[in-house]
Amino acid sequence: MEYWNHIYEHFNPVALDLGFISVHWYGIMYISALLVALWFAKWIIKKDNMPISEPMIDAYFIWIEVGIILGARIWYILFYDPNTSYYLIQPWQIFNPFSNGEFVGIRGMSYHGAVVGATIGSYLFSRRNPGQIYKILDVVALAVPVGFVFGRIGNFLNQELVGRATDVPWGIYVDEVLRHPSQLYEGFLEGILIAILIYMYRKRRAFDGALIGIYGVLYGTARFIAEFWREPDSQLGYLYGDWLTMGQIQSFIMILISIGAYLFLQVYAEKNILEKRISKKKRAK
Repeated sequence: MEYWNHIYEHFNPVALDLGFISVHWYGIMYISALLVALWFAKWIIKKDNMPISEPMIDAYFIWIEVGIILGARIWYILFYDPNTSYYLIQPWQIFNPFSNGEFVGIRGMSYHGAVVGATIGSYLFSRRNPGQIYKILDVVALAVPVGFVFGRIGNFLNQELVGRATDVPWGIYVDEVLRHPSQLYEGFLEGILIAILIYMYRKRRAFDGALIGIYGVLYGTARFIAEFWREPDSQLGYLYGDWLTMGQIQSFIMILISIGAYLFLQVYAEKNILEKRISKKKRAK
């Protein structure tokens, strides 16, 4: 356990140093998350014989990934970064991976922003490809938590989004302070646990799109809970007392929006069923 407690002292977040550029484990995990999510999406489509073609899901993932990257970065700038005004004045710096001539990568991404970006990307995709978006969103609900595990492992390896100070024996020392490995807690709660629950429930869904609403509620709940072990962003701190964080506020909002989306899609599905029945009766006459 002693080695585990001091693992950051023995671990280099840079996987490969090429001199002019450094490849971080975080970047490797981020790419792995995308590839694993895409692989799992294709696997579940084949396993459940879903009427979604491979070219369709490939095209969708391109749209959604662009939305995720833009949404995650811009959301972080707006709600978390202490230099928001700087980026608003000089927006071309938002995706600048260099600082003082040194390659440092792009740091600072928000998952809630990624959700917003993915939602916009899904909407734009549905405008070009009407009819299948709700089935695709069910696949997304199954695939995202699987890939999400790799993202949180990346956070852990990159020594970021650290946990609150603790005295538990499995804590990790960060700058000589023993802290919860909250990134791994999140990987389990927001990734593994949600993936298992949605996978087990998938064939019971009452209508297309149901799983994405359920995913939103489950993720918001898991993230809200995980925030109790995660150190709040230093530039924001606690927003109320010694427990409420920006992540919890946005997670609660996400839960409400997800419940609303679920109810909306349920009504939409029931309306379509009713219209089909009426149309069928008219044809029978």
